[in-house]
Amino acid sequence: MTVVQAARRSTRSPQPSTFALKLVMAATGVIFVAFVFIHMIGNLKVYGGAESLDSYAQWLREVGYPLIPHHGVLWALRVVLLASLIAHVVSAIMLTGRGRRRRGPHRRRNLTGFTAFAARTMLVGGFVILAFVIVHLLDLTIGIGAAPADYRPPDPDGTIHAYANLVASFSRPVMGIFYAVSMLVIAVHIVHGWRTLLQDIGVMGHRFRAVWITLGALIALGVLLGNALIPILVLAGVIA
Repeated sequence: MTVVQAARRSTRSPQPSTFALKLVMAATGVIFVAFVFIHMIGNLKVYGGAESLDSYAQWLREVGYPLIPHHGVLWALRVVLLASLIAHVVSAIMLTGRGRRRRGPHRRRNLTGFTAFAARTMLVGGFVILAFVIVHLLDLTIGIGAAPADYRPPDPDGTIHAYANLVASFSRPVMGIFYAVSMLVIAVHIVHGWRTLLQDIGVMGHRFRAVWITLGALIALGVLLGNALIPILVLAGVIA
């Protein structure tokens, strides 16, 4: 390799480009926020009792049938979410690495308060959320590993025991507290990610940004209160 070729190679832009990685982060982030918010609305069925939540869980497995096979939509959602999760995590790691290499020993000093805390804990928070997703799936969906001893799998006739499994899981203080704290981490992640999304794609209009940031804060608050209250009320004996 000649000196000229080496110089050209050293100045070549990294692939994929930073802008492409930010677009991936933005798109997958919106997918996650939409899923978490809609999932939170579904979780509110728990306040209607066992029949309400179990019927909702059953509907998720049957939606679209007979046009779509049993569990078809549910598995399609899982595949999309898994692919989005992998893309989001890989993009975040690559962007963080590039940012640290270019910044060197210097750090931004103009961030204060919540903005500074959220920005500096996004990567750590992302791994906490990833751990939560794994534990949550093992605990309430798959029923192995972290699942409570009295986990009830679906009956042979397809009857779902979502309510009983939720109460059994959150009756354990460690799991209930872990779930509530995870919701706080997710809320912080949503607020900061939602705030930086427009900046990453180049939207700088002041009024639009103000409305967008307010919307993100409301979504995060709704997710936090809607989901975190459930284990708290189970531990308090209100939901039983």
